[in-house]
Amino acid sequence: IFLILSGLSTGASWLCYFKALRLGDVNKVTPIDKSSTVLTMILALIFLGEKLTAVKIIGMVLIGTGTFLMIEKKKTDNSSADKRSGASLIYAMFSAVFAALTSIFGKIGIEDVESNLGTAIRTVVVLLMAWILVFAEKKQSEIKNIDKKSWLFLVLSGVTTGSWLCYYGALKNGPASIIAPIDKLSIVVTVAFSYIILKEKLSKKAFLGLVLIVAGTLSLLIKY
Repeated sequence: IFLILSGLSTGASWLCYFKALRLGDVNKVTPIDKSSTVLTMILALIFLGEKLTAVKIIGMVLIGTGTFLMIEKKKTDNSSADKRSGASLIYAMFSAVFAALTSIFGKIGIEDVESNLGTAIRTVVVLLMAWILVFAEKKQSEIKNIDKKSWLFLVLSGVTTGSWLCYYGALKNGPASIIAPIDKLSIVVTVAFSYIILKEKLSKKAFLGLVLIVAGTLSLLIKY
């Protein structure tokens, strides 16, 4: 039951995340999505009984502050662009909530299951959910319109999603309030690639926020 709930939460998180990416910049959407770290830590305390230590509190404050600093709404003279930017933030927030639930449900569900098998079960749920939505929206015919470049990067994205195997292996053996934040350090790579490939630049405030997020996450490793 909890593996299925984790899969459903993952699917919902992805749908919101990719919708947010279509409407906004990567380096604006990603920090909000990664705020699921703090939500996961809070939910782990409530539902999993994981201990709240001074180090965790410091880590949560740093990560939360860093996320806030990285959230920047674009100011434009175009009301349509402003609406897209605002909608992007909302979808990113929903993505964070569902991502946090994914970790909590996954931690509970994978306790007595081999991690790779648990990941496979969740993946099937996500795939079914995605294809049901595609057919419900009657978008299946558009698959023939996908160009080669898009296919290449979609396949590469799918391959790198294999990080799930590592994540759930770690989640099975460690506390969710520690594993989830470490996993979210991917924000550093994401922001770096958005700068190099997509030419999206960080402001000084956003860069400070990124530094705080990394510092907060690394602080969680103290005494672990």
